[in-house]
Amino acid sequence: MFGYVIANPDALTPEELARYKSCYCGLCRALRLRHGSLSRMTLTYDMTFLVLLLQSMYEPEEESGTERCVAHPMREHAWSASAVTDYAADMNLVLAYQNCLDDWRDERRVLSRAEAALMKGRYERCREQYPDKCAFIESCLNELSDIERRGETDPDAGARCFGRLMGELFAYSPSDGVWAPRLRRFGEELGEFIYIMDAVLDLPEDRKKGRYNPLAAYADGKSEEELHSTLTMLIGECAAVFELLPVVRDAGIMRNILYSGVWLRYNAEQDRRHGRKGEKAGEP
Repeated sequence: MFGYVIANPDALTPEELARYKSCYCGLCRALRLRHGSLSRMTLTYDMTFLVLLLQSMYEPEEESGTERCVAHPMREHAWSASAVTDYAADMNLVLAYQNCLDDWRDERRVLSRAEAALMKGRYERCREQYPDKCAFIESCLNELSDIERRGETDPDAGARCFGRLMGELFAYSPSDGVWAPRLRRFGEELGEFIYIMDAVLDLPEDRKKGRYNPLAAYADGKSEEELHSTLTMLIGECAAVFELLPVVRDAGIMRNILYSGVWLRYNAEQDRRHGRKGEKAGEP
């Protein structure tokens, strides 16, 4: 369920776009340093939002620089990173590993099994460093698998479960009794939106192929406008929690993501379904 929490580059200032890309490149760099070059293949822009928010909340010391890499071999590019970046890189690896295992269990994808095998050692090191978080994430994913196996028709069951998983990611410092609960609440709201958005976009193909979709029963007889209203309500609740957080730095980038970027894939899919010429959704 990646690829939703991204920025709309057309609505960012040049300075904001440069900052956004530098945080992304810092995250990519952290993955390489902590988990090897191949781990960078798992990176998406979604985790960059986690970096931006946690850095704005906790204000850790940042380092920055420029370098060339495999993705940008011809020119140097800027990167910025902090302890939060290292945390996000570890969580990115944890989620990628679990996603590969899930694909292998559900669809017997041999490539996913091979990718999981390559990441297993790195995952075990992350599990040693974050035993409670990894156990919680595994529990949520097992619950999601059970929800799918039994064909649960109430979409709230899966949405709440995925919300709890996302909440755990955003609760960067569980011992912090001030901000961690608020960040967890934000992550839960964002996770519920992502889960339902993913189900909305997958619904036509899932119906065609007879696959499970948590929205199948709920969406029966509902129009696209009604489903859009549901998504609008969910992201509105998420944004309302965000606005209560004392974020200052990079607040404009994060608002761009929450109010505009999260709709890029949805709008592109609607354009495709209705034969409209729209902007291609993708990463900046």
